[in-house]
Amino acid sequence: MYLGLSRNFWVTLVAIGVVTAAAIAGPRLYRIALLGSGFMAQTLCAGVFVSKRDPAGIRAEELSGPRYELLRFFQPRIDRTQETVSASLHGFAERTSIYREGLGCTLVVGKTADQLRAEAANLFPPPPPLDRDALWPKGERVDLTLPEGVDRQALDEAMANIFAEPDPARPRRTRALIVVHRGRIVVERYAEGFDAEMPLVGWSLSKTATEALVGLRVKDGKLDVSQDELMPEWRGEDDPRGRITLDQLMRMTSGLAFDEDYNDDLSDVTQMLFVQSDVAAFAADKPLAHKPGTYWYYSSGSTNIISAVLKQTFADLRDYFRFPHDRLFLPLGMRTAMLQPDASGTFIAASSLYASARDWARLGLLFLQNGIWEGKRLLPAGWLAYTLRPTPQAPDERFGAQIWLKLTESENFGEPPMPQDAYYMLGHDQQTVAIVPSRDLVVVRLGLTREVGDWDDARELGPLVNAFPPRAE
Repeated sequence: MYLGLSRNFWVTLVAIGVVTAAAIAGPRLYRIALLGSGFMAQTLCAGVFVSKRDPAGIRAEELSGPRYELLRFFQPRIDRTQETVSASLHGFAERTSIYREGLGCTLVVGKTADQLRAEAANLFPPPPPLDRDALWPKGERVDLTLPEGVDRQALDEAMANIFAEPDPARPRRTRALIVVHRGRIVVERYAEGFDAEMPLVGWSLSKTATEALVGLRVKDGKLDVSQDELMPEWRGEDDPRGRITLDQLMRMTSGLAFDEDYNDDLSDVTQMLFVQSDVAAFAADKPLAHKPGTYWYYSSGSTNIISAVLKQTFADLRDYFRFPHDRLFLPLGMRTAMLQPDASGTFIAASSLYASARDWARLGLLFLQNGIWEGKRLLPAGWLAYTLRPTPQAPDERFGAQIWLKLTESENFGEPPMPQDAYYMLGHDQQTVAIVPSRDLVVVRLGLTREVGDWDDARELGPLVNAFPPRAE
């Protein structure tokens, strides 16, 4: 989020104290102010009530730094009794985010806080605890013993580099690192203030979790990736959007116009995530910019439309709310996972899944194991092959179905020094889950790296991955 008006303008605005939308520069400024309030309220709410972090740390890191300086003019108010966070620009353009157990935080837009609480009341019974004496992933016990054949010196050097801060003015902020080898955690490290129990936002890692949820509904016979006429507003007789298929949404080839620019305060993605009450309706309302199936463009709007398509397969909102927990998170032992919905009740599936690093590793392991968990098939047969089938329209065929098949070329290494069979969940601020079948590895890196070039998955993770021996045939 950029918040890019001039600083002098904002200082003058605050000084004169004009706090009504009509009096201040009209709709454009109001939308930008709503973005600042919504971003601050949502970020603090999830940080405090989902991740259980200190608000001061969140304000110092997530809510400050280059391009975020103007957030200092916004004031938050945390109500721990009501489990809400409100934010405004000196009372102007106030937004409130409410925490609900099992669902995380939701901006209160278009409904009251009481209505939102009622929707989630008694929704999630306490899950059975994992066996702390059983080895991960079935339990929570971790034995950090490296197997034979690992280049320990190369591994130590790679880990030191991953957590290094070579330029204090441009912090990389690696917060969690996990390496799963042969189904067991063999490397685990956290930055100060973070630990194995803390749920952290995955941003676009959430897209691959959504892909798994679609697979479960395909297995149930409730969805088919070839189906079209997906959204009610597309079902008019002459609406060309009715020809968009679920597969095209999964592969980012829907052709819908959408601006995925996080540096523009008024871009579609920033307004969708932190201003709108219905993320899917906002994205589905966009016109076609290209004929469906002919052009690739990475769009969080597409994933949120997929979330609404999932929602339509349930007659009851509460069943939809329980679906990720009952069918994906609990079977995998992802006890910390929370997928946050918007006020309309649609999961913000493109970016709002919070989970601990261990739970993100469980999700990666499900894919490494071809959708099988503890000997039982969870995802439908053939789903991984569908997921990893390259999308021809994507540059260098680097995208599959809500998952990345290749990294961009590394400036320092030429071709990425990663095995050719590796594939990736990738998220904003450099969240990564790398799945490397030829090394029997899942690597999770969570952090807050904002400056382009300060983190490179190939440069940072390649040496770590290559410290492990190839899988025995």
